[in-house]
Amino acid sequence: MIRRLTAVAIAGVLGLPGAGAPATAASGPPVFTDGQGLTVVSQPAWVDGDERTFVFTVRTAQVPAYSVMEGQVSGEHTIMVTLPEGYDQAAATRYPVQYHLHGHPDRPNTVANQRMFEETTVGVPLITVAPNGSGRGWYTNWLYPPASLGPQNWETFHLDQVIPFVDANLRTIARRDGRAISGHSMGGFGAFHYAEHRPELFGYVGAFSGGLDLLSQEQRAAVLASTQLPGSGTPTVPVESIFGPPIWPFDGGWNRESPAQHVASLRGMGVAMYTGNGGDLTVNPVQAIIENRAWATTVVTRDHLLAAGIPHTFVDYGNGSGWAEGCTGKHAELPCLLADMDHFVNLLMATLTHP
Repeated sequence: MIRRLTAVAIAGVLGLPGAGAPATAASGPPVFTDGQGLTVVSQPAWVDGDERTFVFTVRTAQVPAYSVMEGQVSGEHTIMVTLPEGYDQAAATRYPVQYHLHGHPDRPNTVANQRMFEETTVGVPLITVAPNGSGRGWYTNWLYPPASLGPQNWETFHLDQVIPFVDANLRTIARRDGRAISGHSMGGFGAFHYAEHRPELFGYVGAFSGGLDLLSQEQRAAVLASTQLPGSGTPTVPVESIFGPPIWPFDGGWNRESPAQHVASLRGMGVAMYTGNGGDLTVNPVQAIIENRAWATTVVTRDHLLAAGIPHTFVDYGNGSGWAEGCTGKHAELPCLLADMDHFVNLLMATLTHP
């Protein structure tokens, strides 16, 4: 499970084609063309000399502005892509794609995310794409976005624009058996939410410590808190902006969009969930409690999958001691996430169509 990750640490760390033939600059990353409702603001640029991961920026009318964290420009959406080794030497080869959704409050182009994508795909013919979800986007089309921001159609942006845009500009296997979606924390919610809404798009879904049960009052409190925390982006937004009022009988949006209770559409898809229990709750208690509550929402989701007779993988690694070195079962711990991703990539490559 951790074999490829260990090797990297020691070292120091086909079916229907895609819609377009990407241009490639000499000794540079691919060059992208506007389309699918996206305008390219900045072309792909390598993040380092290894030339596997690049970032680019787009604009979209689906999310024309958003609450920004430090260093972000409202309305400009950074997307990070990790290519398989040798991508530029294999001009006729097409690859499966994993879309990975970041957590809250996070962004796609972090060093931690780059490590997650690169270290777990050494020698693996897989493209990974991480789109911007903002600090509090929650991977859904908001019910009541504030007028100051305009539409907050994150789901439409990602599923109807980013995915076909990637297929048009990279050499992908542009169909369900060549596409997966995963995410951690808020992104785990997003991954299940997207897979349930659009099962025709994905062959596999994975959640790493995802908040999957919006019927949980604790999970609702976490979402509501994210609307009010300046660290999740400014300006803050009204509490009902995303899913509507959280109180019965006005909480239909919360009930409707909760992944845990709507697993039926995942039938026939690969499903995997990973979570710790927080470990010692007296050590780093905030992250311990957050993980423990994510664990609870994952257990609820597992129970619904079992009741529906849907095969799935559920890795409950408890305090993390048997999962990965340095993992103590806390929320958003990089050693835990690296182990989650390493295991998940193995599942993908045993299932998705690939070279």
